[in-house]
Amino acid sequence: MKEAMKAKDKVRLASLRDIKSKITLALSEPGSGDKLDDASVTKILSKQLKQREDTLTIYREQGRDDLVEEEQAQAEVLKAYLPQPMSQEELATAIHALIEELGATSMADMGRVMGTASARFAGKADGKAISALVRSHLS
Repeated sequence: MKEAMKAKDKVRLASLRDIKSKITLALSEPGSGDKLDDASVTKILSKQLKQREDTLTIYREQGRDDLVEEEQAQAEVLKAYLPQPMSQEELATAIHALIEELGATSMADMGRVMGTASARFAGKADGKAISALVRSHLS
C-alpha cells in the first residue's frame, strides 16, 4: 500500500485497501481466530475478482466505458495476488489423476470427488469447469 501511495497509483491503492478491508472483515467473524490461512485469503480474492468481472460485464452492456477501465484495472491488481489459473488441459489431467487416486467409478462418487477437487484447485480453476470435467469423467 505504501508503494501505491508513493507512486500515486489511485486504482492500485483503492484495490489494496478493498482487499485489506475484506480480510479484516473475515478476521472479525466469530470463530476465525486471529489468522487466516492461504486458502481463505485466496477464496476472498477470488470472490472479489468474480465480482469485478461481473461488474465489468454489466458496465460493458450499458456502454459505461468510463467505468470499464477502472474496474478492469482493479481486476488486474487482484489477479496479481491470485495463483496462476490452470489451463483446461492441465485441469483435465489433474481431475483424471484425482479420480484415479480416489478410486471413483460412477456418478455416485461425484460429491466426494468435487469436495476434494474444490479444495485442491481453489483459486486455480473455476468451480463450473471442475464440475463439468468431473461429470464428464465419471459418466
